[in-house]
Amino acid sequence: MRSVKFIIAAGAATLLSHAAFAADMAIAPPPQMYAPPVVEDFGGWYLRGDIGFSNQRVNRLNNVLDANNTSSVQNLNFNTAGIYGLGVGYRVNNWFRADVTGEYRGNSQFNGSDRITYPGGVGMDTYHATKNEWVVLANAYVDLGTWWCMTPFIGAGVGGARVAINGFTDAGLANQGGPALPGLAYGDNVSKWNLAWALHAGVAYKVSPNFTVELAYRYLDMGDGLTGDLKTFDGTNNIVNPTTFKNITSHDLKLGVRWNFDQPQPVYQQPLVRKG
Repeated sequence: MRSVKFIIAAGAATLLSHAAFAADMAIAPPPQMYAPPVVEDFGGWYLRGDIGFSNQRVNRLNNVLDANNTSSVQNLNFNTAGIYGLGVGYRVNNWFRADVTGEYRGNSQFNGSDRITYPGGVGMDTYHATKNEWVVLANAYVDLGTWWCMTPFIGAGVGGARVAINGFTDAGLANQGGPALPGLAYGDNVSKWNLAWALHAGVAYKVSPNFTVELAYRYLDMGDGLTGDLKTFDGTNNIVNPTTFKNITSHDLKLGVRWNFDQPQPVYQQPLVRKG
């Protein structure tokens, strides 16, 4: 009889214990789950580097001696030249960014000819020179959306261009009713700062959250170039007569990289574990 009572008492205690545990589980809150924080759109500072090549144009060459010409037909050409640039910028958000760039544009060979008609005769001039520039621009860009890590963009810039004309020579033949007479003149090297402006278009590819590669086209207007006063082969010069390269422009193709060194990485928290 005593053993039966013991078994009944033990069973009742076990049932009460399970009931209390079940009640405790019913009122205890479920463990709180922690999801990784959402990384919001973020701007940040970036460095950039660019290389490329130019396709340059000049409208015409002007000299005070041209005032007596009846007509002048010019054929003027620059060879392509390398472009090397660095810059620093800030990405404001996912559609707007701005940067300041400085670049050196390497020596471009210039060759030209000019068929001149003037009172009493005709003439032909052949021109040679080299040209290079330093260009500083403040640029703003609009990113037009991203698809498969590719972001097309457009932009504009304004700044200054230091245009250097070196080794300018003018070899000519003139016929004034008699035998054609050769002539040779040259101008000293001159560097000149001008207002410059640019238009940009291209596409960027995000290789990683911090590294982007871009291929871009740029139209660049660098103003006028200038030579020293033209002197004859013996160094004689009696008037102020520099030659002006009017309105130098360039169609540039560039390959650039951008390194965003202020991009935060998402921080993940481990979920809390309930004990007991």
